[in-house]
Amino acid sequence: MIRRTGTVLAFILASAAFAWGQPGSKAPAQSGFFERLDRDRDNRLTREELPERAARMFDRIDTNRDGFISREEFRASPAGQRPEKTPAGGPRQPDLSRIRERIDLHLDLPYADTENPRQRLDLLLPKERSGDDPLPVVVFIHGGGWQNGDKRGGVARLAPLVAEGKFAGATIGYRLTDEASWPAQIHDCKAAIRWIRANTEKYNLDPDRIGVWGTSAGGHLVAMLGTSGGVEDLEGDSGPYAATSSRVQCVVDFYGPSDMLTMGDRPGRVDHNAPNSPESKLLGGPVQERKGVARSASPIEYVSQDDPPFLIMHGTDDPVVPFDQSVRLAERLHEAGVPATLVRVEGAGHGFPDTEPIERVRAFLDRYLRNQEVEVSDEPIKPAARPTRTR
Repeated sequence: MIRRTGTVLAFILASAAFAWGQPGSKAPAQSGFFERLDRDRDNRLTREELPERAARMFDRIDTNRDGFISREEFRASPAGQRPEKTPAGGPRQPDLSRIRERIDLHLDLPYADTENPRQRLDLLLPKERSGDDPLPVVVFIHGGGWQNGDKRGGVARLAPLVAEGKFAGATIGYRLTDEASWPAQIHDCKAAIRWIRANTEKYNLDPDRIGVWGTSAGGHLVAMLGTSGGVEDLEGDSGPYAATSSRVQCVVDFYGPSDMLTMGDRPGRVDHNAPNSPESKLLGGPVQERKGVARSASPIEYVSQDDPPFLIMHGTDDPVVPFDQSVRLAERLHEAGVPATLVRVEGAGHGFPDTEPIERVRAFLDRYLRNQEVEVSDEPIKPAARPTRTR
């Protein structure tokens, strides 16, 4: 099991390193995984500099528990020991062949009428549908501190749902903070929702059943989509469908920030108020010096009674996005009369295994996108007991 985990980690990091060194990325191509991941060139890696899936394994590499991965710690990890290889003719790409067996993939569709590779989405359609009716759509938004990550990771997240034939899926890219600051990110997300809604007839999708799911920074963006429907300043003018609604019908928020001004109120591994924090980069300056912009980027500021239902899941020991961020958002939603289910993942950090959480997500989507009479439990999820090692 340990060997397999190391292999998976090495593949994730290697794939991300090659992707970030390609044309369209602001990071210059360099030799070595560590250099490509170390975007701020401070000779150490933060959790936010890792791709989302690899960030879940951060604690295994950070052996001295100082909140950073040094070059030495990286070299000692399976990823640091793996030789860098690419197939002839280009960088290593994810193998989508198995997914294509059951899903039609429409990749890199431009939603904003630009050539920007970040303003594109991947559409997933089941090859075998459960019926002839238009399908509800689940839209995934990736994390990465608004400065890393890529939409392609959402394909694997959505594939199990789409393959069943009851949902279509879309995973969207958006401009990162090395290219644009707030509100460009939510403008892009709303433009993508408008594109999907405007093209539902073409793909036999239901324009009135669009749900969104995001993790970390993506959790923040889906929460913004859920709470800021109809807020003109956040709509933007990207794409040809300005008159089309960007509202969504339900929200799945995995450990996303909800209030930028209070992110630094709890102890953790990130100084959220620092000038180089992910939040400050998003806002275009130190958080506490840009309070107006910080409020405009806070989902909690827009909660109203016409918001869609929320499922919020968060690790109680999250050292990056304080658990309190989700507690306060859920409380505000409840006060406004919005259906909101907060699920505590006991003892989990920033990210958690998807085995049980995905079943809650499935139930939530069945209830609010497929009108199924199913219960969405708010019972805390407790970590599975680790097997005892024997020699």
